[in-house]
Amino acid sequence: MNKKLKTDAVNQLFDAVLTLENREECYAFFEDLCTVNELLSLSQRFEVAAMLRQQKTYLEIAEKTGASTATISRVNRSLNYGSDGYELVFNRMK
Repeated sequence: MNKKLKTDAVNQLFDAVLTLENREECYAFFEDLCTVNELLSLSQRFEVAAMLRQQKTYLEIAEKTGASTATISRVNRSLNYGSDGYELVFNRMK
């Protein structure tokens, strides 16, 4: 975990997220918390991660998601060298 990220404010945000019980509550909270573009960017990164795990090419991913190669590369780096957060979530979603 990045030590710069672990702050009281971030802990409070994560605690708030952990109280959400369903998709509708997530929509309500994240619509208030994020701009439309921020939320779409987050969902795009998640979609990119899923496609990378399926061994899709950068070109296929860019065409389907509209993500830039820089975004795809950044997500790929997280999948390969990150904190395994994507893997944790994907495994739980099975």
